[in-house]
Amino acid sequence: MENIKFNFNDKNVVVTGGASGIGFKITSSFLQAGAKVSIWDYSQEALDVAKKELAQYASQLHLAQVDVTNRQSISAAATSLPWAVDVLINNAGITRDKSFAKLSESDWDAVISTNLTGLFNVAKGLFEKFNGSSAQKRIINISSVVGLYGNFGQANYASAKAGVIGFTKTLGKELGRKGFTVNAIAPGFIRTAMTNAMPKEVLTGMEAKVPVARLGEVEDIANACMFLASEQASYINGTVVSVDGGIVL
Repeated sequence: MENIKFNFNDKNVVVTGGASGIGFKITSSFLQAGAKVSIWDYSQEALDVAKKELAQYASQLHLAQVDVTNRQSISAAATSLPWAVDVLINNAGITRDKSFAKLSESDWDAVISTNLTGLFNVAKGLFEKFNGSSAQKRIINISSVVGLYGNFGQANYASAKAGVIGFTKTLGKELGRKGFTVNAIAPGFIRTAMTNAMPKEVLTGMEAKVPVARLGEVEDIANACMFLASEQASYINGTVVSVDGGIVL
């Protein structure tokens, strides 16, 4: 068996929500593996910070401020791309967590618009930008374990993430003959700056729910993205990879 060493020297990647958190780790991992990466992010401040932190990869980097709910914004960013696309990582997302009784229409609309419709908007807006000569085109959508089993206070988020799974499976069927594979990753409890700010007892409670007795790291999601984007994963299509320490068991 040959060990896998990811090499994306000839690949061009778009990562939405790629300027911070899990998205930033996905971005930096692909850059380290030789890819050219376009970061699409809503926050100009986050983009500015990411540009500084990734200065050593300046020749491989493209940045664009993008609102995934705005199709004109997506069109402008797609037009600005300096290269054809090989890999799309649909990672952008927001939360507006409240119990159903307290969930407002605006809370529902904001999450569905960003996390589900936004994902459609990006895939649609970039579809013609994919490398037409490649038989290794990749779309990887970031869902969530709550899209598989639901979660109290997240009716909007869980619904959007479940929709991502349905969208992924459908595109996998439709686009397989066009040289694409389309897969989803469902992260569980991942350690980020946001979770690190939580009280210790809350983090301990989260860890206790996970069979491997720890939170995941952003590297766990980035590694899954790189594997699914690699040629070694060319026969994996329309599936959901749960990166959750077994919490869905």
